[in-house]
Amino acid sequence: MTQAAPLKTRLTEDTKAAMRSGDKPRLGTLRLIQAAIKQLEVDTRAELDDAQILAALDKMVKQRRESISQYQNANREDLAAKEQAELDIIQTYLPQQLSEDEIRDHIEAAIADTGAESPRDMGKVMGVLKPKLQGRADMGAVSGLVKARLS
Repeated sequence: MTQAAPLKTRLTEDTKAAMRSGDKPRLGTLRLIQAAIKQLEVDTRAELDDAQILAALDKMVKQRRESISQYQNANREDLAAKEQAELDIIQTYLPQQLSEDEIRDHIEAAIADTGAESPRDMGKVMGVLKPKLQGRADMGAVSGLVKARLS
């Protein structure tokens, strides 16, 4: 049997701790995370590694941000607050977010590495950036910065 990913082990331990302490909001969010991971494992028929788990968490963060925006536009602050609480918990499992300057440095390095010169080369640059920045930066924002830089 393969060794479980350290992040997956941490999630399991934190779930047990939340059960023991009676922290229902945290427990609910941790169960959502574990359900998403389990669903991906069933879909791919393979155990996920930390990079794949981070990608799943990144997707969950993006979904929560979109929901918060929609709830705030609909004046549903109660639902927006619930989503924000889930977002805060999910983000504790993501690596430290990069600053905009650090992201720009990565973009410049990727452009130099790939020899990109125009927006047509954006795919090559994003291909280099995605593994490095996944979970550490909003990839939609990174994409916008790359596009602006290559235009």
